[in-house]
Amino acid sequence: MFEQEINKRRTFAIISHPDAGKTTLTEKFLLYGGAINLAGTVKGRKAQRAATSDWMEIEKQRGISVTSSAMQFEYQDKCINILDTPGHQDFSEDTYRTLMAADQAVMVIDAAKGVEPQTIKLFKVCTIRKIPIFTFINKLDRESKDPFTLIDQIEEVLGIKCCLINIPISSGKSFKGIYDRKSGKVITYVPKDSGAREIETKTYSLDEAEAVIGTEYYEKLKSDIELLDGASENYDKEKVDKGELTPVFFGSALTNFGVEIFLDNFIDMTNPPMARVDNNGRTISPYDEKFSGFVFKIQANMNKAHRDRIAFLRVCSGKFTANCEVNLYKENRKVKLSQTGSLFASERKIIEEAYAGDIIGVFDPGIFSIGETFCEPPNKFCYEGIPTFAPEHFARVRQVDTMKRKQFVKGINQIALEGAIQVFNESSGMEEIIVGVVGELQFDVLIFRLRSEYNVEVKLERLPYEYIRWIDNYKDIDVEKIALTTDAKRINDLKGRPLILFQHEWSPKMVLDRNEGLVLKEFSVET
Repeated sequence: MFEQEINKRRTFAIISHPDAGKTTLTEKFLLYGGAINLAGTVKGRKAQRAATSDWMEIEKQRGISVTSSAMQFEYQDKCINILDTPGHQDFSEDTYRTLMAADQAVMVIDAAKGVEPQTIKLFKVCTIRKIPIFTFINKLDRESKDPFTLIDQIEEVLGIKCCLINIPISSGKSFKGIYDRKSGKVITYVPKDSGAREIETKTYSLDEAEAVIGTEYYEKLKSDIELLDGASENYDKEKVDKGELTPVFFGSALTNFGVEIFLDNFIDMTNPPMARVDNNGRTISPYDEKFSGFVFKIQANMNKAHRDRIAFLRVCSGKFTANCEVNLYKENRKVKLSQTGSLFASERKIIEEAYAGDIIGVFDPGIFSIGETFCEPPNKFCYEGIPTFAPEHFARVRQVDTMKRKQFVKGINQIALEGAIQVFNESSGMEEIIVGVVGELQFDVLIFRLRSEYNVEVKLERLPYEYIRWIDNYKDIDVEKIALTTDAKRINDLKGRPLILFQHEWSPKMVLDRNEGLVLKEFSVET
């Protein structure tokens, strides 16, 4: 029973460049799993539903994902955990952390645009982790690039071989459907109306298809099949598992075409939860009887009525049981996990048990942090650290109403603990607060959330700094005696660790040259 439950689990993240259709595809997965009855439209009029996975108010208003969300549903005999990630590059750090919790990644590519810059960045994170990548080329209902051009681009730009599971038959207004290489069948695409939002599908043998799709498209399809059979990569599960080969599917998430075919194949091609490595280099099997997991995300105010903080916990081994007592590695203490639930975007329900591969929400009393490891006693170890990336934009933040200092500090600190922003101060106190972000849009989210969730209006004063360095050996030196360049500024993070801000790219090297023995780092990893 224990192993059967773990074998049922599939945990994957969906990644893409903005507007490639990632959130729409997520909704269609949920639709097939029976988790929702109506899929929302990511962009549209106010009367239309917002996407289920976009639960934050600013996401509904702007039609973009700015925070990762987790959803679980049953499909066939499997338990699916989906991690929907922001596509916008300004929120890439949240995506990086979420990928640490995934066993596979689904890469969504716009058929008209091909591989885009953010796709490249996210793909590189996947390759570093060597996780399997499955590709869904979306929006075939619009005019698209030639499929072989798209495949060549994926192979050349991303450096991964492609195995086509199906072949599209034209695109846009002349889109006829796809040919499934495994079954040898043609699945036709027939719009019910001019908007092509509602379609009908029928399945034909290759010989029958000519009368349906027309001789011109039939001859082109036969030529494509012959070309692929002779020159393309064959499906090789071992290569897919190593991240060396990506199975490629074509379809249209908006019209729900090709999504079920993708999901069925994905279930067959993927593996149960993978083993993880701890800080001592040991491999922790998901089938280890002792429960363990790590926090990859913290979110405050998912439920405004409760004003609570939820830690997203990836279960890595064993079986979680409600009200269990666990060791916290970083905090070096024991806690009882009494308030836990399964996640469905902003909705939660109390759960009694979870297994390796599951994502659960744990009430955070203010002591958890990203990267924290939970272990069932007597175990006490830490999973490999999640890096904190260097912010590239900085601003001094002040509240408009000085009487709301308490709400302001609380809001800033809680949002910082989520990893959405990084907070620094110019002295030992919190009088002057400097916020650093990876992307400028995060400033807009900060202002919006402070106003809507904490009832605090703030003003931002942009600062000229673009580079930041952690002082790695600050415990061994006198930080105040470091000889700085004229464009540099000393700051501290929330844990009191000293850092240096720079305006120019060449400044960090000059400071190192001036201070023998000083060690500066571009990012920090806590273990």
